[in-house]
Amino acid sequence: MPDYDQREPGVVEITGAEEIGPDLVVLPDRHALLVPNIGVIGGTDSVLVVETGMGPGNAEKVLKFAADYAQGRRLYLTTTHFHPEHAFGAQAFAGEATYVANRAQADDLAARGASYLEMFRGLGEWVARQLEGVELVEPDVVYEASYEVDLGGRVVHLWPAGRAHTKGDQVVTVPDAGVMFSGDLVETGQFSIFPWFPPYDIDVSGVGWIAVMQRLIDERPRVVVPGHGDIGGPELLADVRDYLLELRDETWRRRDSGMSEQAIAEEVRAVMIERHPGWAQQEWIERGVSCLYTEHAA
Repeated sequence: MPDYDQREPGVVEITGAEEIGPDLVVLPDRHALLVPNIGVIGGTDSVLVVETGMGPGNAEKVLKFAADYAQGRRLYLTTTHFHPEHAFGAQAFAGEATYVANRAQADDLAARGASYLEMFRGLGEWVARQLEGVELVEPDVVYEASYEVDLGGRVVHLWPAGRAHTKGDQVVTVPDAGVMFSGDLVETGQFSIFPWFPPYDIDVSGVGWIAVMQRLIDERPRVVVPGHGDIGGPELLADVRDYLLELRDETWRRRDSGMSEQAIAEEVRAVMIERHPGWAQQEWIERGVSCLYTEHAA
């Protein structure tokens, strides 16, 4: 895991909102650990916030920004998946915004939210500080197949991606602006995050993730807002798909030859770092190998 005590992680900065479309801004993560890109999407009647930040302190700052931005418009909230930096501030929005999420994400939160809260608190003093006072809250609206949030003159589409980074990944698209919020299905400048922690969490699926990425590519967005890292175009989707294919092929080829999982992880790590020398968080490579090694056995 990254060394979260090297610098204070998890602190959302409410400065320099980046406009990526009409009435559509992003509070960028500024490459800070455990800070997501946060979206604020406006229509004539309502505003939708995408992600809360980690913990009530961050979420209160996000809520204030959104309320000032909305200027009296109704507020909605959604999150791309249940992980702490994306969803563990929802309590700050209670009574102020209607929280909408897909069924699988709500189930993830109910089943794994408490254990992830405990695990993240153990990552370091600074992380634990951001998580002080967290209360896990259920979404106000839970949908099954897809959901449309009518903001007035703009409809935002929410849809479950299927099992990939988590069981409950949700994609948020703004069709009139050509914008897609991918959550942690996509990161920029780092290796894909595989939360593979057997026996506690084995919900991530590398095979499923590859299929999901192709579906996102087929959506042909103009702008992609990743879970973490710089905003970009559709090439971000292809970069992740291609990396996951590389990771799968290099892992499975070695497994077919009878190598041990540990030996495979060491070799594949070296190959991936050589191919992507500028990418951060190399520690996720081995977890991806372990996930795909197990999926191949199945």
